[in-house]
Parts: sequence; C-alpha cells; structure tokens
Amino acid sequence: MVGTNSFFIIKENNVAGRSQAYEDAGVSIDAGNALVERLKGLAATVQTRGVISEIGGFGGLFRPDLGGMKEPLLVASTDGVGTKLKLAFAANRHGTVGIDLVAMSVNDILVQGATPLFFLDYFACGRLDVDTCATVVGGVAEGCRQAGCALLGGETAEMPDMYAPGEYDLAGFCVGLVDNARLVDGSGIQAGDAIVGIAASGVHSNGYSLVRKILDKSGLSLEEPMPGYPDKSVADVLLAPTVIYVEAVRPLLRDMAIKGMAHITGGGFYDNIPRILPAQVKARIKFQSWPVPPVFTWLREQGNLSWPEMLQIFNCGIGYTIILPQAQAEEAINRIKAFNLGAWQIGTVETRHRDGQGAWGEQIAIDL
Repeated sequence: MVGTNSFFIIKENNVAGRSQAYEDAGVSIDAGNALVERLKGLAATVQTRGVISEIGGFGGLFRPDLGGMKEPLLVASTDGVGTKLKLAFAANRHGTVGIDLVAMSVNDILVQGATPLFFLDYFACGRLDVDTCATVVGGVAEGCRQAGCALLGGETAEMPDMYAPGEYDLAGFCVGLVDNARLVDGSGIQAGDAIVGIAASGVHSNGYSLVRKILDKSGLSLEEPMPGYPDKSVADVLLAPTVIYVEAVRPLLRDMAIKGMAHITGGGFYDNIPRILPAQVKARIKFQSWPVPPVFTWLREQGNLSWPEMLQIFNCGIGYTIILPQAQAEEAINRIKAFNLGAWQIGTVETRHRDGQGAWGEQIAIDL
C-alpha cells in the first residue's frame, strides 16, 4: 500500500528496480505524486487560524483557541458515506460525496454543542485515478468550508485487488470543541418543550442499501426523471449531498436555551431522538407537520413500506432536530429559515409514564 499521510505520498528510494516493481504490483507512485500537488491546493483553501502545519508532515498540527473557556472539551466523531457510493460510481458523479462525508461527522458533534475544528479523510481504492480522487477531496473541502473547519490532512491508500475497478471507499473524522458549561446533553429537557425539525436535502447518507434495492426493482435508470421532481433526474435526487447544519445552528446555541439536539441518521426518528431524552420524558412527533419530500413517498410505494417503517429507516425530510422551550420555538424557526432551510415545530416533549410493573413505556410516539 502507498498512502498519503496528510496527503503526502511516501516515495520509494531511487534504487534501480524498486519503483518499477511497485508499479508492476499495481501501485502508481507517479500518480500519487501528481495527486499530492492537487490536494495541497484544496487543503489550503480551508485552512483556519488554528492550522500551524503544512500539508506533508506525518501529522497535522492545530492550535485551538481556548480563550473564554473554563473547561474545554474535545468532541470527536467518525463516519463514512456507505453504499451511497455505489450510486456515485454508477452515475460517475463524485463531486458531492465528500460533502456527505464531512456532514456525517460534523453534524454529529454539533449535536453536543461543539464547534468543528478540523477534519481528516481516508480515501482507499484499488488503482488511483487522480482526477476522481481530486474531485472527491474537492467535495470534502467544500464540506469543510460549509462547516467552518479546517481540512487538516488525510490518507490516500492505493491497494490493488481490494476494490473493484473504478470503485473506492471513504471515511473521515472530525474534532470539535465545546466548553463544558455549554455542553448540550439533553439533561435539561422537560415536558412542554418544543421539538423543531430542520429540513433534509433528501435521503442524505443512510438507508442506501434499501434505496438501491428499490431503485433496481423500479427499473428506473439514474438519468431518467425522478417521479415527483419534473426538473431532476434520479441521480440528482438520490445523490443530493447531506445538509451541513453548523452555520444555521451555531447562532441558536449562542443565543437560545437549546436543551437537546439529534442528527437524524441511520435508525431514523425512532432510534435517534430517544438518544438525547432523559428517562422521565418522551417525544411526541406529529407526522406530516412538515412537507415530506416526494422521494420518500416514492420509496415507500415502490418498496411496499409503511410510514412507521420509513420513519425507522429514513429521515423522511427532517435531517436535524432541536429541543428548546416552547416560548422560543417560533423565533428559532424563523432564524433557521433565514439560512434558506425549512424548519417546523414537529412535536413536543411529554411526561413518560411507567406501567403497573414499573417498566417505562416507549420514549417516542409518532402520530400518523
């Protein structure tokens, strides 16, 4: 394997026969070196004040600004893009999956009130295509711009025979910072609080094994018009990048009493919202208090799924939720809309009760 530690290809010593032997084994050092020069430029576009190292070292260096923090906490998350990549391969569209990659991690640490500091990615392939990799990392850089964090480095691994021709895998992680006093952990959530939902751009990056199965069964090609979207193809809709919520949510964290947040990813509503709720309360969601995008109706009908099943698997149009006092809900919604994102009050928090044997009831109820 030849890797780029912080986008830097380790070159073979110029000993006769060694580099050619590696080329013969399926690893192109020249392609790796060409890629490095392109990735350096991409990383430079998303450097922030804390970055104190240049691309090319063994590790990226970052000096966080701890001013005004009494008890700073680091928050980290890692994720991938999953089988959504299969659609990117089939459509030969690689420009937005990097945004998905960044979104999956930065949205997760945002849930706890953290400001993203930096991101690192991992791109693995069987044979390095410089243009494809640079396009993917260009999407990563765009995701970092949207999140306001630095692209501190990464790793590019060329591993012959590990991946099918033309395919690759992506993973990455983000590190953020929050003062312990401003940590959002859901502990203050109480009955009567409002649940505000923020719009998703589409399916985001979860449930694509099922999406691909449904698409295959439907017989639609990626370039045909998507039902419900007169001006968009199937590929346009299913490869729409995940929304990064940092820009819209951070001002609310500064000015409002945000008690809890949830990123609606794998597991949909039923698995993600209860993760932030104290034991004594439950969430009651009013389904269709927001406009459900047509892609989810199409998936439900083509997949012969019920709405409860859909809400267990997909975001169904809500990519992120915020729990705050009812008195602040309308203001929060209006401020989110100023960032060109849809926002609605989609539910409330209620008291959770025990049954006759002392067991808790369900922690989320969705009124269909």
